[in-house]
Amino acid sequence: MNTHDFPRAPLGFLPTPIIELTALSKHLSGPRLLMKRDDQTGLAFGGNKTRKLEFLIGEAIQQGCDTVVTGGAAQSNHCRQTAAAAVKYGLECHLALGGEPQADYQGNLLLDDLLNAKIHWEGNLRKGEGMFLLMEKLKTEGKKPYFIPYGGSNPTGSLGYVEAVRELRDQLEEQQISLTHSVFASSSGGTHAGLLVGARIYKQLYRTIGIGIDKRAPGEDPFDEHIRNIANQTLINLKQNPDLTPEDVILYNDYMGEGYGIVGDPEREAIRLLAGLEGIFLDPVYTGRAMAGMIDLIRKGVFSKDDTVLFWHTGGGPALFAYAEEVLLV
Repeated sequence: MNTHDFPRAPLGFLPTPIIELTALSKHLSGPRLLMKRDDQTGLAFGGNKTRKLEFLIGEAIQQGCDTVVTGGAAQSNHCRQTAAAAVKYGLECHLALGGEPQADYQGNLLLDDLLNAKIHWEGNLRKGEGMFLLMEKLKTEGKKPYFIPYGGSNPTGSLGYVEAVRELRDQLEEQQISLTHSVFASSSGGTHAGLLVGARIYKQLYRTIGIGIDKRAPGEDPFDEHIRNIANQTLINLKQNPDLTPEDVILYNDYMGEGYGIVGDPEREAIRLLAGLEGIFLDPVYTGRAMAGMIDLIRKGVFSKDDTVLFWHTGGGPALFAYAEEVLLV
């Protein structure tokens, strides 16, 4: 089996381009740097969740669902794209968001509202854990809801990034690029798992490197184990041998700073460098932190000047407007 054997609801403007970051590479005296522009997937300002949602929404439609339920932080990029995908296919969308009702809607929260998403505030449940109870409530109201996990990260969602690796492989072959490393923000695990599975299936030899964005909550499985579980289940669904080992999951957890969504000097530097050198905007929570990690790895000599490193820009730009004070802090 391959990804084409699964239900899929077209949402993205694909393939996304690969560009060269020549100014950043020169500034860092580093390796050849490329960027895969998944911030340009098109759905509601784009981002990596578009690829996952093509398969998740496809499955929801196949199951005859009329509603989707998901959750996340107040500025969740995933929730914004889920709300847009629901509109596209005529589904009602319920979002369980961490925090309290806000008087001033900015960034992703403003977009959620414009997309007619029904928002349920969950207080201290930052990852929208209340979505499980919300599912049951909607069922009692006669709805047929489809559950989309935090970040869209399950074996169905990860198919989006299995397919993304095939897309990347074709682009690399066409442009005659030999990649040595692939670097990206790793947060809920589905993108990471899909990239691992895609590299395995499509025989890509570059190293797949995740930069950890968020700490695991007490009682949760270790994040590398969580990623491997999603990846191996994805392999099973694709009728492949689920043989990914702990050594296959390369994850740097040294760049989380003071915690999820808290902008520090490394993120500020990365955001300003990319904007000032390449005219590209990173977000303060995911790509800003992942780029800061990659910059530090370059400075430490983890990558040689002979390497070719591709950074997956997974989107998140709308959140910049909600983090203006933190980003501007000097």
